[in-house]
Amino acid sequence: MIPDFQSIMLPILNLVADEQEHSSAGINNRLAHLFDLTEDDLDQYLPSGTQKTFSNRVAWAKAHLKYAGFIENTKRGHFKISPLGKKFVDAHPKELNIKILKRFPSYLESIGRGKEEEIISHQIVATPEEILESSYSRIRKSLAHELLSKIKKSSPAFFENLVVELLVKMGYGGTIKEAGRSVGRSKDEGIDGIIKEDRLGLDVIYIQAKRWENPVGRPEIQKFVGALAGQGAKKGIFITTSRFTQDARAYHPKNETKIVLLDGNELADLMIDYNLAVTTVHTFEIKRIDNDYFGEE
Repeated sequence: MIPDFQSIMLPILNLVADEQEHSSAGINNRLAHLFDLTEDDLDQYLPSGTQKTFSNRVAWAKAHLKYAGFIENTKRGHFKISPLGKKFVDAHPKELNIKILKRFPSYLESIGRGKEEEIISHQIVATPEEILESSYSRIRKSLAHELLSKIKKSSPAFFENLVVELLVKMGYGGTIKEAGRSVGRSKDEGIDGIIKEDRLGLDVIYIQAKRWENPVGRPEIQKFVGALAGQGAKKGIFITTSRFTQDARAYHPKNETKIVLLDGNELADLMIDYNLAVTTVHTFEIKRIDNDYFGEE
């Protein structure tokens, strides 16, 4: 299990207590071994998928040590312990966290004294990126829930058009006009729609769209596969506003037919990802140092 960033601070100081220059990559590897992290642990990403969790937490642990003046950069990607950090670690402390760091004037000066109470009261265990992404995740889940609620109250025709528009936004079907005509002519033998797989129409995908409250079971999937076979089709998407049972998820046709199942939560997530029926209210940019600019390091 990956430790929180405060739990990483003291181990970093202990690893560089020899007062020698160390590479960040080397320390990361030693920390991973020290915490007995598995390959799966090291491959874990933040929810956004933009940065690995362990690397992010180590980076913030080092940042707070720098704020306190416990470590100092020597050149790009390398650092060493400072005299203040050496004095602290030589006292053989049993722990190191933000509460302890705030005792040092250099730390309070770096972060701004006005934030002292905020740091104490929140008892931070997550990195700023993790806090931001956690907040974003909660907002996104709330939005997805609201979207799904509105879809369930819509008419069957509205739902079918929504599905087509989403697939077009995802790159299928060419244009809304072309895709709409295909769906409008369908409604046959258990199939709700047909859409081109690409703009040239080299292949087609058959659609089943169920605006249901109850779970979709395996029999419904088997009927859809049978409908595809009746059309000589090999590709299908089954979309529902509810969810699929475990048996339905586990079902795999024995022929070459490929079925993609999208439940209500996945449908709402795709709508958010492709900006369908949602609008952007605020945009926040997270920036970091461009080390290439400081080429002399």
